[in-house]
Amino acid sequence: MARAGLTTERLVEAAADLADEVGFENVTLSALARRFGVKDASLYAHIRNLRDLRTRVAFLAGGEMIDRIAAAVAGRAGKDALAAFAGAYREYALQRPGRYAATQIRIDQDLVADSPALRRTAEITYGMLRAYGLDEPDLTDAVRLLRSTFHGYCALEASGGFGAPRDVQASWDRAVAALHVALEHWPRNDHEEPSDE
Repeated sequence: MARAGLTTERLVEAAADLADEVGFENVTLSALARRFGVKDASLYAHIRNLRDLRTRVAFLAGGEMIDRIAAAVAGRAGKDALAAFAGAYREYALQRPGRYAATQIRIDQDLVADSPALRRTAEITYGMLRAYGLDEPDLTDAVRLLRSTFHGYCALEASGGFGAPRDVQASWDRAVAALHVALEHWPRNDHEEPSDE
C-alpha cells in the first residue's frame, strides 16, 4: 500500500524538500500527497491541515538553521561571533530557500513557547548580543535590527536584486562590520529626569 510508512516526520521532511524545490508558498497538501502517491485524506492521520504542516516545516527549518548557527559561533565572541552568526544565517537562507521562507512565517506564541528549537535560537542570539553589554529593551531592538538586515540582504541577493559590479560578499562583510560598530556604540536611552541644576 502506498501510504504504508507515512509518519508526521516523513511528511514534514518531504514538505521541506518540496519547499526548497518549488517555493514554500507552493507547498500544498495535494502536492505532498502526490509525492507519496496517496490521496489528500491520507495525510490527515498525521497532520491537521495546511497551517499545521507549514508550522511544522517552520520548526524543522528553524532547528536546522540554529544548529548551523550554533556550530558556527561556538567558542567565538564579539565581532567574530557576529560574523560567524551572520555567515551561517546567509548560507542557510541561500542554500535552503524554501525552508528559510518557512522560518519567516508568523507562529502562534503558545507554540513558540513550546519549541526547543526556537528557545535555543533566542538563547544563542541573545547570548551573543549580551556580550555587547545590551539588556532589554535594547536586546529586542538589536535582534530586530540584525534580523531585518540579514533577511533583507538575503532576499535581495536571492532575487538578483544587487546589480552593481561591487562584489556581493564584500558588501556583506562591510554590512556585518557596520553592525558590529552599531552594537558596540548602541545608543542608550536615558530614562532619568533632567536635572534642574
